[in-house]
Amino acid sequence: MNIHYLPKLNAILNTTAFLLLLGGWWAIKRGRRQLHPKLMTGALISSIVFLASYLTYHAVVGVTRYPGEGISRIFYFFILGTHTPLAIVIVPFIVKAIWYACKKEFVKHTQITRWLLPVWMYVSVTGVVIYLMLYVFKS
Repeated sequence: MNIHYLPKLNAILNTTAFLLLLGGWWAIKRGRRQLHPKLMTGALISSIVFLASYLTYHAVVGVTRYPGEGISRIFYFFILGTHTPLAIVIVPFIVKAIWYACKKEFVKHTQITRWLLPVWMYVSVTGVVIYLMLYVFKS
């Protein structure tokens, strides 16, 4: 089974999630209430497909070691050390935000998403940075 394309796919999915999250934020700030849930659903689907792809890749390949040294290694582990726990922590909050949105409890939805959005965007962007450091800009 050839799965070596999955890291690149994962970076594309993270980029897509980031752009859809940004678009969803833009849409709600501009009063585009019909566009907002479509963009956010796209971000959610992109993130779910990412997770399935990521888990598949690492179930087959195992741990990917960072080859760099020095300051790039410190930077890599800082990014990884913030990305990974935040990626885990946001999952139940994403579910809760969706729950409130579906129930049309927008005050509660906004209370969560006010801090959830930047964290989810950070996780998406740092996922791409990790990909670039591991597979593109190997030091």
